[in-house]
Amino acid sequence: MKNYGVFIVLIAFGLFLPSHTFLKTRPTQTYNADVIIYGGTCAAITAAVQVKKMGKTVIIVSPDKHLGGLSAGGLGFTDTGNKEVIGGLSREFYQRLYAHYQKEASWKWQKKEEYGNKGQGTPAIDGTNRTMWIFEPHAAEQVFEDFVKENKLTVYRNEWLDRSAKGVVKNAGAITSFRTLSGNVYQGKMFIDATYEGDLMAAAGVSYHVGREANSVYGEKWNGVQTEVFQHGHYFKKPVSPYKIAGDPKSGLLPEISAEEPGEKGSGDKKLQAYCFRMCLSNHPDNRISFSKPVGYDAARYELVARVFATGWRETFDKYDPIPNRKTDTNNHGPFSTDYIGKNYDYPEATYERRKEIIKDHALYQKGLLYFLQNDPSIPADVHQQMQQWGLPKDEFTDNNNWPHQLYIREARRMKGEFVMTEADALGKTKVPNSVGMGSYSLDSHNAQRYVKKDGFVQNEGDIGVHPDKPYSIAYGAILPKENECKNLLVPVCLSSSHIAYGSIRMEPVFMILGQSAAAAAVLSIENKVSPQKLPYEKLQAVLLKEKQRLEW
Repeated sequence: MKNYGVFIVLIAFGLFLPSHTFLKTRPTQTYNADVIIYGGTCAAITAAVQVKKMGKTVIIVSPDKHLGGLSAGGLGFTDTGNKEVIGGLSREFYQRLYAHYQKEASWKWQKKEEYGNKGQGTPAIDGTNRTMWIFEPHAAEQVFEDFVKENKLTVYRNEWLDRSAKGVVKNAGAITSFRTLSGNVYQGKMFIDATYEGDLMAAAGVSYHVGREANSVYGEKWNGVQTEVFQHGHYFKKPVSPYKIAGDPKSGLLPEISAEEPGEKGSGDKKLQAYCFRMCLSNHPDNRISFSKPVGYDAARYELVARVFATGWRETFDKYDPIPNRKTDTNNHGPFSTDYIGKNYDYPEATYERRKEIIKDHALYQKGLLYFLQNDPSIPADVHQQMQQWGLPKDEFTDNNNWPHQLYIREARRMKGEFVMTEADALGKTKVPNSVGMGSYSLDSHNAQRYVKKDGFVQNEGDIGVHPDKPYSIAYGAILPKENECKNLLVPVCLSSSHIAYGSIRMEPVFMILGQSAAAAAVLSIENKVSPQKLPYEKLQAVLLKEKQRLEW
């Protein structure tokens, strides 16, 4: 009864506990393994598989129920660049998807020969290399679950790091354990932060950056504020008034436009490239659910996109990229689309409750946009008619009302580690030391703000797309904290990189590559009784080459 009394007092004074901490579903326990991995992303899974392959014990502590992050969360039209640099377990992931789509039973809503086989720079189904680069979310999630089952991986789901001062215990500069909000404690010799947010890294006292550095910091060109730079089609190509009454500043700004000045070109800020949900849509009449009006829907917030259509713009369906079974990976495209520009700035440092609010707000924005495009009378007839063909697939994300379970956290915290990957490195203009994997995608940043120009019209800022000279290596030091900050942590996702270099590195195949390499380094560090920072690179390189990682171009 005393516990109930305390709870009543808490309610009376408005001291509501976070939802994670209200009830414990099991007794508090302490778990031990050689390597503890925090996160449920694709990098977490490849890291755990590699630890097991090298004969050590490993535990995945995942805040997520579903494994695989964006790779299983709607990003089925893989961003890769040059596929030849993808090796190891990352390549095996795509080979397993190839095997899946060789089965006739995998083609429920479409015949295999009807699929267009369009990929990014290569056929989706690559028979020569037996890889499949384009896939459905549920197929990808099953591959990750197969990795877990076949390797007998221990995974604790819905386990959230206690980010308070008591959440991470360190001794002599090394993590000894961390606690989750359920009260469970995880002890290990080595730790890997494989989250999109970098929560374990931050809680362990490792230095990091949020936002865009000024170009002057690392001698870059494409970092910082990038006003009047248009490298994709995600800008207002014709003049559009930002005001509620077109041309009348006194009427106030339309929704989704900032009243702030954009900042001096090349200067740094705390703004982030926009997040969105990568939406899996279906146009099969028997497998689609029409877009319903979401609770809280307000048509007025989409007036800006109606004005874009009024200029004659017709690129709505340019990023409805086809994946198998008459589905899409639908991504942001155009000046006003699924990217929720300017509404994620506080996400990296936010509390769990605040992050939930941000995610919910992003979902409302996108659901409302879909409903608006399908139903609002201001939408041109041709767009309206084509939108009527689409809906959410009945057979995806079935426990989440068919909506993706993972918001696309394109960028959050970025570590300041032993080596910082910069623009020149990601453009293939340098030779970095001690490669642990490769990248090859464009420097790709989405818009960070939408503002009013001096001439009184609206514009977006932050969208960059610069191709590298050639594929590039990623330095071992980029996944290592400074040794005086933490001696037994590796960070393959929120790695050490400038904002604009991260725009290329941040691709899902690369995260799988770096997760595997981080795990190999963790195991070798245990075996050699050294910190990862002191591990002789030659020993790591030998293991990575044996595992068929691609290290040099």
